[in-house]
Amino acid sequence: MLPFNLTILGSSSATPTSDRNPTAQLLSHGEKLFLIDCGEGSQVSLRRMHIHFQRIKHIFISHLHGDHFYGLIGLISSMHLLGRTKPLHVYGPPMLKEILDQQLQASLTTLLYTLEFHPTQAATEEILFEDELISVSSFPMLHRIPTTGFIFREKPFERKIRKDVFALLNIPVHVISKIKAGEDYVAADGTVHPNLSITMESPLPRTYAFCSDTAYFEDIIPIVQGADLLYHETTFMNNREANAAEKFHSTTGQAATIAVKAAVKKLLIGHFSARYDDLQPLLDEARTVFPATDLAVDGCIFEI
Repeated sequence: MLPFNLTILGSSSATPTSDRNPTAQLLSHGEKLFLIDCGEGSQVSLRRMHIHFQRIKHIFISHLHGDHFYGLIGLISSMHLLGRTKPLHVYGPPMLKEILDQQLQASLTTLLYTLEFHPTQAATEEILFEDELISVSSFPMLHRIPTTGFIFREKPFERKIRKDVFALLNIPVHVISKIKAGEDYVAADGTVHPNLSITMESPLPRTYAFCSDTAYFEDIIPIVQGADLLYHETTFMNNREANAAEKFHSTTGQAATIAVKAAVKKLLIGHFSARYDDLQPLLDEARTVFPATDLAVDGCIFEI
């Protein structure tokens, strides 16, 4: 299986703290790096963790609150100053393009590379990117301004030919791709070898779901259903449910309830209010509802 890992670059909500930057995550799948949101300080976190950010080709911005994109122009500029020539794809709300264009124009910056902007639609689910290995889709959140979540889905893997059978039957190389795709093998003497008898199941494809700023919103449940890893914002503890509702954010219990109803395998909570110095009570509260919960704290890496 390809490596599939999530690195937390920032986990704070509206304002950074001394040890937590605003929201940013790096998802790696094989050789590909995807940046999800880009709050203030994101490129510093990338440097601190010795991640070569020029390898990032796709950046996904969930919405236009500053704690989710104020680090973007700085990262784009650093890529330029360091001589990037490969295209960079940015996906986000339509107005983000205007913001980036104005920032570049104001600094009289002409990028050395092509910045490809892809506007997202916050009202519907849509596929933003896909190749032969993975697809990335956006889906609506319930927040004060148009906001999207993102879901990364691996494509199904081909079946694997059993090594002992391959040698025993002397299977020709030119039919291997057909067998991996599910076809039976017909030997030269006409003997049919059923696919299930000569191949093995491949690992199930994995899914990561990123639920950016949102109030409790059950519409996302069928979209993130069964995800291997779900990140769901948890700005407040349960005793501040009224604050959460007013600001269109979620509590620990609400995030954990989504995880239960969606039957995900693991939950990460983040986007913590700066009022919380100690995050253990938030974790404990979420685990009372969904035990397989962890904190998405800066510097942590999670294998999917």
